[in-house]
Amino acid sequence: MAYSMTGFGRAEKIFDTRKYTVEMKSVNNRYCDINIRMPRIFNFADTDIRKLITSGLVRGKIDVFIYFADSESESETVTVNTGLARAYADASAKISDATGKDNDLTVKDICSLPDVLKIEQTSVDEEVILDELTRTLKEAIDGMLAMRSREGENLKADLLAKIDKLEEHRNSIEEREPLVIENYRNKLSARIDEILTGDKRAFYDESRLAAEVAVFADKCAIDEEVTRLTSHFEQARKILNSKSGAIGKQMDFLVQEINREINTCGSKANDIEITGLVLAMKNIVEEIREQIQNLV
Repeated sequence: MAYSMTGFGRAEKIFDTRKYTVEMKSVNNRYCDINIRMPRIFNFADTDIRKLITSGLVRGKIDVFIYFADSESESETVTVNTGLARAYADASAKISDATGKDNDLTVKDICSLPDVLKIEQTSVDEEVILDELTRTLKEAIDGMLAMRSREGENLKADLLAKIDKLEEHRNSIEEREPLVIENYRNKLSARIDEILTGDKRAFYDESRLAAEVAVFADKCAIDEEVTRLTSHFEQARKILNSKSGAIGKQMDFLVQEINREINTCGSKANDIEITGLVLAMKNIVEEIREQIQNLV
């Protein structure tokens, strides 16, 4: 199944007095780049959280926001660094004496100074917390996967349509290829007739014309490239319809091969109509290349 790397997932769960909210968003990236913002209470679970996200989402730049609230009044305590508060007060008094200004430092001012007040989480059962967070996180991942799946199926449908268009152009090239050699033979023969007139014609060996055409046919032969393109297009369809992962990486490699065969057709064909078809195919391949960057 095709999955896009663009997605969003959200989950909210309440266990007793504890409320967990997880929001996730992702965009395309070659690797699984995870950025997590969460309360310090979950620091112990950072590795477990990352493993869970990686196993579910595989690739993408993923931003994760975890929110936690506990309505239990004893879940958090506020401690006062009295020594630091006293030091702030003493420093304010010294500044007042040195400058002749009134010492107008209030208790409210002291409370707002850095590190005077500290909010601490009371001891928690890490096993319980991890289990509850994991259940919430899995629900958010499922939501993101559902969105990624919808986006991926839309991408797949469009890519399959582009593969069909490439095959149409390939078929046109295959039909045109024999005419290229025939046209060359006719032009060369007409040129010879124009130059060798009268008695001169009797001295011309017709086998030389056949040899020249044979050399040209060998130089501009693209039947192997056209055959390989057919194989590549069939492989692309199999990959896009596959149930396995890493579709994006497989398609990225295959598109390089398709582009190589198309370029070879253009350089060898020596025909204006085939060149036009090759340019059209290269434009489609470039569109495909851009789209598969967003596939997992």
